[in-house]
Amino acid sequence: MLPGFDGLRFSHWQAAQRDDGVVVLSLDRQDAPVNALSQDVLIELDDILERLAIDPPKGVVFRSAKPSGFIAGADLKEFQEFDRKGTVNDAIRRGQAVFQKVAELPCPTVAAIHGFCMGGGTELALACDYRVASNDPSTRIGLPEVKLGIFPGWGGSARLPRLVGAPAAMDMMLTGRTLSASAARGIGLVDKVVEPALLEDAAAALALKGLQRPFGQRFKGWATNTWLARKILAPQMAKQVARKARKEHYPAPYALISTWERSGGAGIQARLDAERRAVVKLAASPTARNLIRIFFLTERLKGLGGKDHGISHVHVVGAGVMGGDIAAWSAYKGFNVTLQDREQRFIDGALGRASELFAKRVKDESKRPAVAARLQGDLAGDGVAKADLVIEAIIENPEAKRALYESIEPRLKADALLTTNTSSIPLDELREHIARPDRFAGLHYFNPVAQMPLVEIVQHDRLDPAVVKRLAAFCKALDKFPVPVAGTPGFLVNRVLFPYMLEAAHAWAEGIPGAVIDKAAVKFGMPMGPIELIDTVGLDVAQGVGAELSPFLGLQLPAALSTVEPGKRGKKDGQGLYKWENGKAVKPEVPQGYTAPSDLEDRLILPLLNEAVACLHDKVVADADLLDAGVIFGTGFAPFRGGPIQHIRATGVDGLLEKLRTLQGRYGDRFAPRPGWDNPLLRQPPE
Repeated sequence: MLPGFDGLRFSHWQAAQRDDGVVVLSLDRQDAPVNALSQDVLIELDDILERLAIDPPKGVVFRSAKPSGFIAGADLKEFQEFDRKGTVNDAIRRGQAVFQKVAELPCPTVAAIHGFCMGGGTELALACDYRVASNDPSTRIGLPEVKLGIFPGWGGSARLPRLVGAPAAMDMMLTGRTLSASAARGIGLVDKVVEPALLEDAAAALALKGLQRPFGQRFKGWATNTWLARKILAPQMAKQVARKARKEHYPAPYALISTWERSGGAGIQARLDAERRAVVKLAASPTARNLIRIFFLTERLKGLGGKDHGISHVHVVGAGVMGGDIAAWSAYKGFNVTLQDREQRFIDGALGRASELFAKRVKDESKRPAVAARLQGDLAGDGVAKADLVIEAIIENPEAKRALYESIEPRLKADALLTTNTSSIPLDELREHIARPDRFAGLHYFNPVAQMPLVEIVQHDRLDPAVVKRLAAFCKALDKFPVPVAGTPGFLVNRVLFPYMLEAAHAWAEGIPGAVIDKAAVKFGMPMGPIELIDTVGLDVAQGVGAELSPFLGLQLPAALSTVEPGKRGKKDGQGLYKWENGKAVKPEVPQGYTAPSDLEDRLILPLLNEAVACLHDKVVADADLLDAGVIFGTGFAPFRGGPIQHIRATGVDGLLEKLRTLQGRYGDRFAPRPGWDNPLLRQPPE
């Protein structure tokens, strides 16, 4: 037992003194698989620090006793509870005070970082005198709070700019990106990088010997935080942020810049006070509450599938854009993949695109050949017999798909799964003549596969629930979010998105400029406008989905989506509703003096909300949370609004229904309220 610790028992921290006189404090949060900083953890650390301050050792090393990582950050569930109780200010004040005690300990302090070190974990490390990190690939250091609608509030934003210079610090906090140990060493955030086995000894040695940081780093920490530097740099930073996020949608990065600009030159306590006040205000914003809710939705989606998918070999039929990219992504993520098509030229094109993906994603050139070797062209379809999973990604034609299944299924292994990447055809139409419908499902990816995080697992009434779990686990292995959906036309994402795109096409047909339509949607918070989206997915694809969904939803296709001219399918042809150059839409200039119709945003967004309500009513997904998650990750629906159902709750059912009826009277029955608006869930307060 350490001096001054007699009779004390710790739940989360372990304290031990080394032979060299350095005390090692190891965090092992009780009854938790990973270390997160709850108030109990902080209170216990506070007690330990008080005793260490009375009788200081030669040094203190902070480390994790869990193999999974250092510290994942603050306990977000607890943070949500503090928000509900209105006690966020107290929680932030406590964290700041405890970390300030670390900074003021009358002995050297070192953070020994292995594995993930996020948010509050990085802020604890910043409160130490030095930081040592392991060179293991799992070691990642970051301050991702901006992705939750806040910014570092336990001293991170007050300390990091002084340590590494404002440009590097603000870039890290404004983007929320994580750094490897070597990258963190490169900017001066980490003082030393060592092998994992040497981590504790290296940290103890640093505590005993110390080091003098390079003059360039010390000068940068001073010079970039002066009054003049802040006045010059802050507007530049805000301008860069504005290219990606509007202030009214995502206030956190702007608040971070403003707080640093006003207080970055003050003493530590003034900087901490300014940080706390700004973060408390942000935490109460709808944006922060919605983004934190989305974080928990992602955790739920990750939990839908375990690790046991039993899939090592994937066979993809169809080497078009979707099939080829599904095959390439599967190979990139470690699966052996065979890719089949009716002509070798299609396979060759897909393999060429795969090489481009591997060149971008696999930074170590020496590892690219091994990744590329996992993807093999297979004109004859020999891979079917070896596959654990077959993914069909051919044209959207039920007859063609059924004919393919009849030829494939007899060659499948007994436990192999057969899936389709259809974007809208009901699975009841496709399972005819399938001998084992319990092993047939939909795996609906979104374009571009490498960027879109969602995969819909499309179900039907004869599907084995165990297969859904296997497919969810497979999606997790691909770093995709799985959302189980009913096999009705359009499933969830396309069914919700189609009325939105359809109304944009109607507005286009009326002569409203495409740029005006797109601007209205982006202003609401969509990642791109619907006219640009139609061109991006392809007019031919939109037409195919429309042909399937229009009768089901009782909607009429406008000319833009009912007739597609050859060579004018959109982005892939260089011409669609827009002309495309170098992968970017060339939007005609809006006539001078043109004013957008006052109801344009409502015309675009309300059909999407209307269909989301109908999907909830029809049980396309199990609950409202899964619906919100699916639409956010499948369409990019404004994350800061929390999803369609969350947005309906926040805006109010009665007001939205009144707008729908007004639009119905003005434009017709496509705006008639769909079944489900009487659902009591819609009148609950926003979560």
